[in-house]
Amino acid sequence: MQHYDDVIIPCSHCNLEFAKDVMISQNTYDNELFFCCKGCQSVYHILKDGHLDSFYDKLGSKQLHSVYHTQNDLSKFDTEGFAKKYISSQNGYCEISLIMDHIHCSACVWLNEKILHKTDGIIDATINYTTLKAKIVWNPDNIKLSQIIAKIQSIGYDAYAYDIKTGEAKANKARKDYYARLVVGIFCTMNIMWIAVAQYAGYFSGITQSAKTILNIAEFVLATPALFWTGWPYFRGAYFAFKNRVANMDTLIVFGTFSAYLYSIYATITRTGEVYFDSVTMVITFIFIGKYLEVLSKKNAVDSLDNISSSIPEHVTVIRDGKSSLVDTTQINIGDIIEVKAGEKIAIDGVVYKGNASFDESSTSGESVPVYKKHNDKILSGTVCLDSTIVYKATKDLSHSTIQSITSILEKSLSNKPKIEKLADSVSGYFSFVVLFISICTLIGWYLWGKSFEDALIIAISVTVIACPCALGLATPVATLVAVAVGSKRGILFKSASHLETIAKATTVVLDKTGTITKARPEVVNFTQIGDFDINMLYALVQKSNHPISKAIVKYLQANKQLSQEYQLADIKHIEARGLKANYKNHKLYGGNIEFINDMNINFCMRQDNSVFVFAVDNMVVCSFELEDMLKDGAVSAIRDIKKLGLNPIICSGDNPNAVAKIAKKVGIETFYSSMTPTDKANIITKLKEDKKVVIMVGDGINDTLALSKSDIAIAMGNDTDLAVQTSDVVLMDDQITTLVYSLRLSKKVFRVIKQNLLFSLGYNIFAIAVAVAGFVIPLVAAISMSISSLVVVGNSMRIKNG
Repeated sequence: MQHYDDVIIPCSHCNLEFAKDVMISQNTYDNELFFCCKGCQSVYHILKDGHLDSFYDKLGSKQLHSVYHTQNDLSKFDTEGFAKKYISSQNGYCEISLIMDHIHCSACVWLNEKILHKTDGIIDATINYTTLKAKIVWNPDNIKLSQIIAKIQSIGYDAYAYDIKTGEAKANKARKDYYARLVVGIFCTMNIMWIAVAQYAGYFSGITQSAKTILNIAEFVLATPALFWTGWPYFRGAYFAFKNRVANMDTLIVFGTFSAYLYSIYATITRTGEVYFDSVTMVITFIFIGKYLEVLSKKNAVDSLDNISSSIPEHVTVIRDGKSSLVDTTQINIGDIIEVKAGEKIAIDGVVYKGNASFDESSTSGESVPVYKKHNDKILSGTVCLDSTIVYKATKDLSHSTIQSITSILEKSLSNKPKIEKLADSVSGYFSFVVLFISICTLIGWYLWGKSFEDALIIAISVTVIACPCALGLATPVATLVAVAVGSKRGILFKSASHLETIAKATTVVLDKTGTITKARPEVVNFTQIGDFDINMLYALVQKSNHPISKAIVKYLQANKQLSQEYQLADIKHIEARGLKANYKNHKLYGGNIEFINDMNINFCMRQDNSVFVFAVDNMVVCSFELEDMLKDGAVSAIRDIKKLGLNPIICSGDNPNAVAKIAKKVGIETFYSSMTPTDKANIITKLKEDKKVVIMVGDGINDTLALSKSDIAIAMGNDTDLAVQTSDVVLMDDQITTLVYSLRLSKKVFRVIKQNLLFSLGYNIFAIAVAVAGFVIPLVAAISMSISSLVVVGNSMRIKNG
């Protein structure tokens, strides 16, 4: 007698068989359903609710997952080791980057995103068609990663965790497979062309039917492997598209070539009409050549991103208890002492502990000039030690190092699609259905018009083959991918590809003065002592601030005054963009701009041609400093270029009116605001947006974070202020205003290229389909045109690399 636990039953969705007691049971009004996982259960109901349950009639008793991972394979996605390596967690949600397999066009992307978005527990799912990377965010309380992978497999696709090394191995394997299929296609095409020459010669000079049949059979032998081996990826994609009730590029190719193939077999057997085996072979081969070149082009663009992190060392030399040993970078902790030799790349951020050397920082800032580093200077991961051996102390672990942060920003940037790409994807989702409808109408129309069925079929085939949803799908993602890669090489990090579109549409650029237009390294040009005071109190106060003016005064006091000791202050309070105050024993200390001093009920005034810092003790002003900051190199030309791009530059600064006016006049900015608090800056941004302006805010410090958060696009000048970088949409790693101009110019160029690509794609398809419907195009020409259209889009996007 068989026990209940031993009963083996199939899953109601995928037909994989398991013990009944481990299945998920669900009762419906007419029967009981069993599912091997929640993924299958969810997909089952999506198909049912969408009236796509005819899928199961076509599936029959076949097992859906048998060609992919087994259940044991899927379980690895839920292991602790896998999660530690590939999954990040934030606010209770999990996130992973996956590489998608078997995606051939934007319709495939549309289908996967649609299914995943309808799945309970999945918060977000975006797929980049160019890189085939999917960013998936899910609630681990509702669904497991293994169930998400199972769901992707259930609709005919597959996914694996994104890893540069394994990804490269899989990419190489895929390229070899493409190459092998391409060789077969080319071999068959070249040989079938010789037979076709004999066919055409016989057509004009005369040929017996038996000889013609032999030649037809020879063409059949050559066309079959070309169609079913070289063209297998298209058949596979078309099968899953049909199964899921969608149409894609594969559907069009298979519909056209397979129809011609079947008709040619019929003509060979019945000895009536002409055969088109040569057209079938050449169409498949030329389309496959285009696909192969497209894959190589996209891989070239992707490589420029992967190379950023792929060369980071996996091991570093750590000194512990006076002994050196190689340690995996994932095991490095803050405070570890690391030795770096000349020519080695820095893997972990830190500060120089012993020695000095020059560093190549081009990988992070885009600056090719070596930077000299000495004791206590910061060094960043991704930079190269050029000429000496140094020892440094780690200040971050691997996951928080600069190069890892850059890589993370770049990967996430490609997951957020511009609005124009989302529109193109939605059009591509229905494009193939429209083309199939036009093709069928063409077949019927020409046949009713008096054409033979053979001629009408060939015209209809040309319509399906010449249409190219790929060109439409590639129009945006390739351009944004190239732009993100080019930007990263110049020290520009776009946190989202969608920001490129917003920057291109911007009308106004609001700039902070200090650190954005000026160097943020002011120097004291005048010191005025008004009363007697202890200079050590002033020194202790300004040391508590990271503001450039405070740092400049610290430097001045160290160089020009006798400092006897460091005082310990109490009740230190910073007033943003104005000053700071503290207590020392029985004294109250105040330091800041004149507005701040007056707000503290201390009356004081002086002429302000430059930045001013006033120091008061116990409600008495005892000294003042005048400081002047230098313009950044290229600031004047940068502002001029910003205007040429059609943008209106505005200065918002916390400095005094005269100092701001002086800088504004030097660089040629007519509109400026002075003595601004962080809230004032944010209000200016809000008012500009209310006036229908698209606003870019550029800043570099904590004082700018509120304004950055209010703008349409926030650009942070790369410095030590992590908060400003976190709040921003774009980070300029090299802190140069000329790089700001390049980022604006790059965004506008990218958006222009995207519009060119979309215009070409739409224009090509409208014109090509119209010409094909009119009967002026044969299938071979249609195949070549279709491949060329995709390559034109990719090639046009690659022009972005040229500056």
